[in-house]
Amino acid sequence: MSVIIALLVVLFGATGSIVLIIKNLYYICQPSEVLIFAGDRRTVSDGRKVGYRLVKGGSSIRKPLLEKTFRMELTNIIIELRVTNAYSKGGIPLKVDGVANIKIAGEEPTIHNAIERLLGKSREEVEKIARETLEGNLRGVLASLTPEQVNEDKMAFVRSLLDEAEDDLEQLGLILDNLQIQNISDDVNYLNSIGRKQQADLIRDARIAEAQAKAQSALQAAENLKRTSLRQIEARIETTRADADRRLQNALSQRTAAISEAESEIAAEVARTIAELAVQRERRNQVEQQLQADVIAPAEAACEEARARAKGNAASIIEDGRARAEGIRELAETWRAAGDNAREIFLFQKLEGLLALLVATVPDVDVEKVTVIDAGGGGSATKIAAFLEQLRQSTGVDLTRTLQTLGGADNGQAPLRPSQQSPHSSPEA
Repeated sequence: MSVIIALLVVLFGATGSIVLIIKNLYYICQPSEVLIFAGDRRTVSDGRKVGYRLVKGGSSIRKPLLEKTFRMELTNIIIELRVTNAYSKGGIPLKVDGVANIKIAGEEPTIHNAIERLLGKSREEVEKIARETLEGNLRGVLASLTPEQVNEDKMAFVRSLLDEAEDDLEQLGLILDNLQIQNISDDVNYLNSIGRKQQADLIRDARIAEAQAKAQSALQAAENLKRTSLRQIEARIETTRADADRRLQNALSQRTAAISEAESEIAAEVARTIAELAVQRERRNQVEQQLQADVIAPAEAACEEARARAKGNAASIIEDGRARAEGIRELAETWRAAGDNAREIFLFQKLEGLLALLVATVPDVDVEKVTVIDAGGGGSATKIAAFLEQLRQSTGVDLTRTLQTLGGADNGQAPLRPSQQSPHSSPEA
């Protein structure tokens, strides 16, 4: 087809001319007809070779100079049948009135018979051919049935007629859609004499047929109403489903927004917490610095001061100890240089202080024993003896024995060390 259009462009050149030519060559086929493009030979479905192509319910472009286009209508053709003097079985002439609905076949392979036999004929000519064919078939069927059979069972009569006419009409390319026998009569009143019963049966059958038709119509109306209701229900379901989807999407969007808002609030709270944490850290550092200045530094200073004081006291004690040790050492050297009388001299030097200390610490005591020493001879020896006795009686210190012990030490014993001195001796000793 594109080759043909290109050829037309080369031949005619102008665009307007091409459009006009294509318009004249472009054919649209209506649903109630068939287009026959004659001139192109091809093989059809039943194996026959024909010189045309068919287009049904579509469109096509005629090949210029190679094809010729024909239209064939597929619409229904109503034929009124009226047969008179049709002799039935038994020789009774009958008159039959009926209506037949026929049309040209639109499907293969029957349509090829219609094209070969009816192409180019008018609608009236096709109707005449079909009527004559049906009338001939009707006379043939009537000849094989008695008037009673024709009158009593019109349906069987119609079926026989359809079977008889189907093959003949198919050869012509026609299809018999419907056939109704409207009236069967005779000029000799043979059928009227059959009886009222048969007439009543015919009326009954007619009413039954009418009722069936009405019932079929009612059933069809109910079926249509059911389909309409189902479609309405389906539409409502789809609407409800779409509304539910919309609500779901809205809920999801709101959930996403709520989650984002919550995340923003949490992030803000975290940021505030982090900032507050930094503030608290600074506050802690400030408190630590304040504690360092108010408590720790003074405590450290006091500690250093106490440590220095302790070092000073320790140094003083050490020096004092060294001085005492040095004094004791010098005393020992002096004592050793004095010889045997150094001990007595030392004791007599310390005796006055010791006695004063002892007298100051002794409370009032009861005298259990009094020793009288004659003081007539007078002298320091007598006073010392009296004092020693009083000292022994009052304090329990036997100074004489102590001196004897010291004297024994001078006979070969080592002198007393500072730690072995009397507890009542002075620290400076």
